[in-house]
Amino acid sequence: MPTSFSATTPYASQRSLTYARHGMVAASQPQASQVGRDILAQGGNAVDAAIATAAALTVVEPTGCGIGGDAFALVWIASDDAGNGHLHGLNASGNAPAALTPEAVTAAGHTAMPLHGWTPVTVPGTPSAWAELSRRFGKLDFASLLAPAIRLAHEGFPVSPVIASLWQRDEATFRRHLEGEATQAWFETFTPAGRAPRAGEWHRCTDQAATLERIAETGAESFYRGELAERIDAFSRRTGGYLRAEDLADYRPEWVAPISARYRDVDVWEIPPNGQGLVALMALRMLEGFEPGHRDAPEVLHRQLEAMKLAFADGQAYITQAEHMSQSVEALLSDAYIESRRRLIGDRALTPEPGTPPAGGTVYLATADTEGNMVSYIQSNYHGFGSGVVVPGTGIALQNRGHDFSLDPNHDNYLAPGKKTYHTIIPGFLTRGGKALGPFGVMGGYMQPQGHVQVVMNLVDFGLNPQAALDAPRWQWLGERRIGIERGYPAHLVRAMAERGHDMRIAHDERSFGRGQVILRDPDTGVYSGGTEPRTDASIAVL
Repeated sequence: MPTSFSATTPYASQRSLTYARHGMVAASQPQASQVGRDILAQGGNAVDAAIATAAALTVVEPTGCGIGGDAFALVWIASDDAGNGHLHGLNASGNAPAALTPEAVTAAGHTAMPLHGWTPVTVPGTPSAWAELSRRFGKLDFASLLAPAIRLAHEGFPVSPVIASLWQRDEATFRRHLEGEATQAWFETFTPAGRAPRAGEWHRCTDQAATLERIAETGAESFYRGELAERIDAFSRRTGGYLRAEDLADYRPEWVAPISARYRDVDVWEIPPNGQGLVALMALRMLEGFEPGHRDAPEVLHRQLEAMKLAFADGQAYITQAEHMSQSVEALLSDAYIESRRRLIGDRALTPEPGTPPAGGTVYLATADTEGNMVSYIQSNYHGFGSGVVVPGTGIALQNRGHDFSLDPNHDNYLAPGKKTYHTIIPGFLTRGGKALGPFGVMGGYMQPQGHVQVVMNLVDFGLNPQAALDAPRWQWLGERRIGIERGYPAHLVRAMAERGHDMRIAHDERSFGRGQVILRDPDTGVYSGGTEPRTDASIAVL
């Protein structure tokens, strides 16, 4: 991968590559990007900018994240101007409440974890992520970082086009599936006019402003061990939920050692399980054994699809909270096991099965500052607005992350009280020779590791700049031999994949193919180059 890129924009969006020297914020909503940029201008660092941007996104993009969701971060803290430093990982995903047992779920009449209501609600980690990042690496006062989000919630903002579309979609879904007191506040909070806001319409949420004020004033303590925790507990008890004040009080985010895999001449970094970043690393390791080839060559695309399927088969079988995994990260990434999986990639599409190793709706943002510090950050309520449960008077929409738990006692991701489930949201980071290149990510459920693989290959194998790497049309594995593919892919490639046995499905809605951001730093000049997602309302703000 070159350290500088051509500014050529070969794909349909034609967005220009963005450059900056003193700071950059790339996010999926323009007002949130501007919030992060303003924090940099006030003397904040990349971590401060990430926190402020993330808090603002809970207000302006509630279709993908909220105060009641989870978060992960990869944080590069620079030690010198040459790009040297250290990468830190933060896992702020929540665990299942103590009262949420398989027996309780089946007794309620469920044969699988439901998508809506209290049952899939796990402890939210997002507020703890903001506070912990600020405590360890921030420069500015924590309350000042949440002030812009509080102002947006209190005064209101015009809803951007893609967010409006997603809002309307989720409203239609909730009106079909939500009923009862536990979810009534969702409609009161997010459809105050009796419907979802349209593009350009003004929306405000004073309840969320007040909640953010409590979080800002207490360093998130109110959410876990104070007034907000008490309100969540009381509402859960009254409406049949499992979440209790004790679950919130016991929660702490975890600093973790990032995991990595070498791909060509770069190291690709991910958060370890319970995150699914391991899936991306496994697929890249399989693909690293082949020559790069040309992006539009049938054999190159076929290998990508097959490697992704094999990696996902393993990930869905084994990934959960690390201590509950029957296979270790080391075993799944071992040379011998990767080679055994690579040998399964032939000329025809296969239906993937997990192997046996040797014993042994989301928002993504990236920030960078003048000192070379960079943050890869992601937070989510999981499916759009999450569970549909909103605590009245708070604006807190609770996630439905527990939907991914299995009720099969033989599955690694079997539900257990206090356990963290398989998690889809994953931030990524690239280094070369121990020096930072920068953060990248693609949000969107199970699309995320698939987006990571495609963006990394676009950058490393095909020489695309960060903007073009995001503009490029994408594919996604949909299960079995089904492949969704964007209309921008050449017709001859779609035909060639069908001839190899793939069930090709040309998509007419690009929103399911992920929404990403990339910031890369030239270690020689310190200049940042950034790309932002053409499939949403994204923007880059620079200092």
